Amino acid sequence: MTNATKARIRWTDLPGHVRAAVEEILGDRVAAAASQTGGYSPGTADRVRTAGGRRAFVKAVSPAQNDRSPHLHRTEALVAAALPPGTPAPRLLGSYDDGDWVALVFTDVEGRHPLTPWDPDELAAVLSTLETMAAALTPASVAAAPTAAEQLRYDFAGWRRIAENPPADLDPWARDRLPELCVAAERGLAALAGDTLCHLDIRADNLLISPDGTVSVVDWPWACRGPAWLDSLLVLVNVQVHGGHDPEALLRARPLTADVDPADVTGVLAGLAGFFLDSARLPPPPGIPTVRAFQRLQGDTLLPWLARRLT
Repeated sequence: MTNATKARIRWTDLPGHVRAAVEEILGDRVAAAASQTGGYSPGTADRVRTAGGRRAFVKAVSPAQNDRSPHLHRTEALVAAALPPGTPAPRLLGSYDDGDWVALVFTDVEGRHPLTPWDPDELAAVLSTLETMAAALTPASVAAAPTAAEQLRYDFAGWRRIAENPPADLDPWARDRLPELCVAAERGLAALAGDTLCHLDIRADNLLISPDGTVSVVDWPWACRGPAWLDSLLVLVNVQVHGGHDPEALLRARPLTADVDPADVTGVLAGLAGFFLDSARLPPPPGIPTVRAFQRLQGDTLLPWLARRLT
């Protein structure tokens, strides 16, 4: 999914004082800006070039686009500033916050999102990068980051909310196993202990592959402390969504996931599936009209994988 947000504002939509603040961070006037597709923020996502030729990536938002997005930008600013050198992520050049508008300015990464269905070489490069990243981010470099269990506790209770009010179109397999899925999701939540700084939102549209094959991980507002294998598993969820590879074979082949207790993996997958399917029933958030359809897609495509693991 690389064309997720249809209502995104652009650089020219920003108030003059916000553009001026960004230009002060860059030390030059912005001469050109190209809006980027992908992601689920209704704020700006612009690659900019200054009059002197400097390039950067700018994201900015206010509550007028979505009332939660400024908080996410503020959180990402704190995380990005604390990422150690060598993290495969754009460097934060500066931020601006007037209490209404929040703008983040990053180094520009020349690259594109991975192909989906996933290309084998690109997938291998991403998984290798995540393994290196997990080592670099252990122990977690952001001591104030929440734990993965804290971040996902409400989400992983999705099956319990579904069990209280099952939708008419709930998959029959899931309907027959709601108690089992609730228990599995609780096991998954308990499995999320760890002291690695995890991105927690790894999927194709939050990754960039440069012409030389280097992988960069972008958009860090959900960062948390959890197990070193969590981000790798999340990529495999995205692989399951887009098809083209056997996620079970990849689980067994990669060093971070090969030795994880199978019941823990199943539990995390159950928790994610319940979250996606429960959230998909809600009205779309302001300015993010397509996210519910994507959540439904992810939940629906996780169920067959869960069914194989729970049989």
